[in-house]
Amino acid sequence: MFFNFHKNHKELLLTIFVMYAMLSIFIAVVPAIDVQENNGPLPNEKDMTEQERHGLAIFIENGCVACHTQQVRDIAMDKMWGGRPSIPADYFYSKERMNVWQQSPSLLGSERTGPDLTNVGERLNSPQWQYLHLYNPRALVPQSIMPAFPFLFKIKAKADSVRDVILAVPDNFRRGIKGDIVATQDAKDLVAYLLSLKQASIPTPDQFLPNPTSLMKKEQPSVTSASASPGSSSDSSAAMASAGGAPKSNGQALFTSTCSLCHQASGEGIKGAFPALKGSTIVNDADPTLHIKIILEGYDAIPGYGVMPPFKDKFDDDQVAAIINYERTSWGNNAKTITVDDVKKIRATIK
Repeated sequence: MFFNFHKNHKELLLTIFVMYAMLSIFIAVVPAIDVQENNGPLPNEKDMTEQERHGLAIFIENGCVACHTQQVRDIAMDKMWGGRPSIPADYFYSKERMNVWQQSPSLLGSERTGPDLTNVGERLNSPQWQYLHLYNPRALVPQSIMPAFPFLFKIKAKADSVRDVILAVPDNFRRGIKGDIVATQDAKDLVAYLLSLKQASIPTPDQFLPNPTSLMKKEQPSVTSASASPGSSSDSSAAMASAGGAPKSNGQALFTSTCSLCHQASGEGIKGAFPALKGSTIVNDADPTLHIKIILEGYDAIPGYGVMPPFKDKFDDDQVAAIINYERTSWGNNAKTITVDDVKKIRATIK
């Protein structure tokens, strides 16, 4: 035999190590690199300031991630924490690598002991509330099991009303403290970070599903016997369209008004949120079946990306064919165009 595991323990251990290394590379390292390389900020997402980054460090240093998640799941009970499920692009700035040897800390969390903080900057946007909640959570939420962080504050005999953040602490939580309770710089930075946690908006179905009656089709000039002979190209085009041939709608206009919000006018999409159509294997496939089905039925096959809604009830066969032909011939794509009949056949198979 090539291997003699039952007598040679070195071969056994070496084989186990090699298999473990290979599995680690293909199951963990390669996907992680792919997510890191194919990610980018959302259009209206703001970069973190130095103060917010230091606040993030304080957040990790004090173990807040042990109880608080920053991940809105695609389930009904998580709707209160954000307007949509979380996607990789949400973590673009907070997950920037610190250096070659240090990865940024994980913020997803594992225990949902406390509320999710994905959108806490919108839900609880009062700095004074955040400061008092850090000083003693029971001062605001009597049932809270969150630990207090009084060490993030200091006592001053007389605080500077201009420079200092002075807490209005209820008497029963002062415990005989004389003087003013003020926030340290660490507390200020942590609150700045918490208030920066606002889920960036992305187009929702109400924003990018147009009323098809408002989208004007590009009219073809009428063909009469006086202006064209039976064998002319104009007559041939009209007959082809009427028989379910080339679409008459303006594919570029339809794409711009509907699809470009997510996939962008450049066709490059938004990394970590919406896939690119430029160079897409689906768009450039010689068989357009999947491309047609995606537009008609929607798409939710890529974990972590925004969900594409179905358009079968919004666009007719002509409009779908026009959009697909525009996508298959733009941004360097050079795929074969389709006909209205192609869409009609696929639509007939959809229940």
